[in-house]
Amino acid sequence: NHGVSPSQHYPKCSWDHRPTFVRIWKKGSVEQYSPVPYLATLINCMVWVIYGLPMVHPDSTLVITINGAGTAIELVYLTLFLIFCHDKKKRLKVLLIALVEVVFMALVAALVLTLAHTTERRSMVVGIIAILFNIMMYASPLSVMKLVISTKSVEYMPFFLSLASFANGVAWTTYAFLPFDPFIAVPNGLGTLFSLAQLLLYATYYESTKRIIAARKETKMEVNLS
Repeated sequence: NHGVSPSQHYPKCSWDHRPTFVRIWKKGSVEQYSPVPYLATLINCMVWVIYGLPMVHPDSTLVITINGAGTAIELVYLTLFLIFCHDKKKRLKVLLIALVEVVFMALVAALVLTLAHTTERRSMVVGIIAILFNIMMYASPLSVMKLVISTKSVEYMPFFLSLASFANGVAWTTYAFLPFDPFIAVPNGLGTLFSLAQLLLYATYYESTKRIIAARKETKMEVNLS
């Protein structure tokens, strides 16, 4: 059933945030990392959990299980982000957005279950919402592209997240044509393009990033010696 398949790779995307958070843990700071990808993935997983509910889309236990795990992983990441974010305004903003996402999804669930009286209609409504958030999740790393271009550094644009998103996009876009399913093809096709843009940007500024990091280390050593 194509209807539930797109959700099966989201926890993989969640898991690919690990290298970023290992660095954050070691540095004791979120530095200039953006919280947008984690917030986007959180709401994306939550909407697919609602989609998989028996009263919305029957026989979708796998959807709930996988995206429930993805939701839990993202909540852990956001908790770590809040702990290691030393900017009080930024921390409050992230917390408020996360709370708004939870409230929004609760409202969606309540309205769908109340106003739509068949599983077909509920699946359609939640499925359309899920597609929108799927696209947002793929596009979320683009939020850091302005920083990359202005600093000529990809230090804070996670490579493995972009690579995993590209691989996921290609795989699911291909799957969408066997047979053709627009609900899978559209978001994952766009996701492939978004991820490709990130990888091209990474390739463009990879060498300059190495020079910037090397220069920073050299300056730090000189300061320590003086």
